[in-house]
Amino acid sequence: MSEKTLRDISSVVPDATALKALAHPLRLRMLGLLRIEGPATASGLAARLGLNSGATSYHLRQLAQHGFIEEDAERGSQRDRWWRARHEATNVMPANAEGEALELGLAFERAALHGQMRQMQRAQAAYPDLPQEWRQASTVSDYTIPLTAEAAKALVEKLQTVLWEAMAAAPALGTPLPQDMRPFTVVLHAAPHVGEPAAGEGE
Repeated sequence: MSEKTLRDISSVVPDATALKALAHPLRLRMLGLLRIEGPATASGLAARLGLNSGATSYHLRQLAQHGFIEEDAERGSQRDRWWRARHEATNVMPANAEGEALELGLAFERAALHGQMRQMQRAQAAYPDLPQEWRQASTVSDYTIPLTAEAAKALVEKLQTVLWEAMAAAPALGTPLPQDMRPFTVVLHAAPHVGEPAAGEGE
């Protein structure tokens, strides 16, 4: 059996200005739709998101201005402008970020977390209607493990490597998929455990 060829995954590391523009739950949803489902028009996205096309067009222009999406000239016409994502992934906030870079990174993570929780809630609601094989592939799990910082970093890097390799072996997001495939979301959160506050604290 021959090994699968791993493709290059296009990713972007936004600067501070671009990251500030992206740290918006609605823009992240739009970018996610364009990445996963492929090119769309402002009116098409507006219908999906329950917005008016004017608001959608504004947010699309902001995403385009900062290099996250671009006009799909092959599909566009004088009447409709089609937009497509320029990258499949976004990488932000190195561990040594401080000051404004740290604040911007945290703002982006809060917006991303909002979208991730929404997606997981939708997945749970859809679970009863999944075919058996997709139920078996799905999970809601958490693992708390005593680790040193060095071991924790190694574990996260190992998990990320597995996920990047799986992504690189699969068709590109936003392209037509074989009948037995569908986009499959894995959300990776990892951090030192924060215990419950004492009664009356943090309420």
